[in-house]
Amino acid sequence: MNAAAGPFMIAATLLGLAGAFKAASPRDTANALRGVGLPGAPWLVRAGGAFEAAVGAYAIVEGDRLGAALVAVSYFLFAGFVAIALGRGVPIATCGCFGKADTPPSLVHVGFDLAAAGAAIAVVVDPTAGMADTVADQPLAGVPYVLLVITGTFLAFLALTALPRTLALVREARTA
Repeated sequence: MNAAAGPFMIAATLLGLAGAFKAASPRDTANALRGVGLPGAPWLVRAGGAFEAAVGAYAIVEGDRLGAALVAVSYFLFAGFVAIALGRGVPIATCGCFGKADTPPSLVHVGFDLAAAGAAIAVVVDPTAGMADTVADQPLAGVPYVLLVITGTFLAFLALTALPRTLALVREARTA
């Protein structure tokens, strides 16, 4: 099994969840897109979110080159968007990555996106198997693997939502 299988599953799971959140609540993402000069119609965000959710689900189920390539492209686009927002100093409170969750654009976000894209590229080069096949090859019926993917996904979510806000508070406290 490819060493990037776990990080790839985390990236694909997070992509699917973020897409579902955006499809359900497109407003913050639409505002963020408009903030950097991109089209931000809510229906467009809903469609994009549904596509993200589908890509994430496909990548989890199949673990093949196509799914990995789509995950990699998604994360490269996210990294580019956040880098543009940061570079332009766009005053957006959230990039809208998780619908309503406050996700301020940050270097942590860019770094995570690039790492997720890297894991996906590793799977493009050396495909893994889908979640069901991977779990079947794991000890204890794959329960530890699934728990690690769930935990990793939650920690990634916190790194993209709570960590940037916490770091901003620390910076504010230092300047006060």
